[in-house]
Amino acid sequence: MKLRKVSAAAAAALVLTLTATACGGDDKDSSDTGSGSGGGDKIKIGIKYDQPGLGLKEPDGSFSGFDVDVATYVAKELGYEPNQIEFVETKSADRENALARGDVKFIAATYSINDERAKKVDFAGPYLLAHQDLLVKADSDISEGTDLNGKNLCSVTGSTSAQNVKDEIAPKANLKQLSGYSECISGLQAGSVDALTTDDSILAGFAAQDQYKGQFKLTGLKLSNENYGIGVKKGDTETVNKINDALEKMVSDGAWETAVKDNFGPANYKNEPAPKIGNIVK
Repeated sequence: MKLRKVSAAAAAALVLTLTATACGGDDKDSSDTGSGSGGGDKIKIGIKYDQPGLGLKEPDGSFSGFDVDVATYVAKELGYEPNQIEFVETKSADRENALARGDVKFIAATYSINDERAKKVDFAGPYLLAHQDLLVKADSDISEGTDLNGKNLCSVTGSTSAQNVKDEIAPKANLKQLSGYSECISGLQAGSVDALTTDDSILAGFAAQDQYKGQFKLTGLKLSNENYGIGVKKGDTETVNKINDALEKMVSDGAWETAVKDNFGPANYKNEPAPKIGNIVK
């Protein structure tokens, strides 16, 4: 999948009309970056609900993860306090539509920047460079240079991750595709699969969970580059620019590094340095 540099859209910024409602149904106008004390004003942000370490809805209704921390920081810079944020579950297949419909103001949900998506939405960032990797048992002898031919690899149904490994480095690997990452991890625990493969950030998020601490490790395989960006409605250049400013500030004041360590640290995730805004690694 080819990736390209993010640039400010040539089209004029979309001017939205701020509509206040008693129940906080509409989003705050993109041009309003006030103190965040704006009464009943809310901002709706799209995240994942089912990715530990990135975007997870906890049993008590709270939210955790790196994407959540980034989104909360950005919202603060746009003028919203945490209690003015409404996190909306945004599944991968519906991200572009959610922005086009105005369901959310922006999306931070392991949203890799690519040419096809950039035709439909604008991107701020990137704010994280991830890579496809392998998750194995902590005592596994599988490492970056291991021959994976004949190994049992697991990923989710419809994912290209396992197929990438088979196509690129191990044509004789045995692929097992299950309905969710949790099932692959159960297989890894039981020994029915040798490795789980997807983005290293997602793998690190699972491995960092309390119930899995110390059981798994990442191998350091870098089969692909995944440049996570923040999706914004096409044409809303003003919001893109403000989010980019917020991301640069998050890096410069150390909050970005803190969020990485808090969410991925227990998995010994060797993250890339914070990417430069607009710099897409191919």
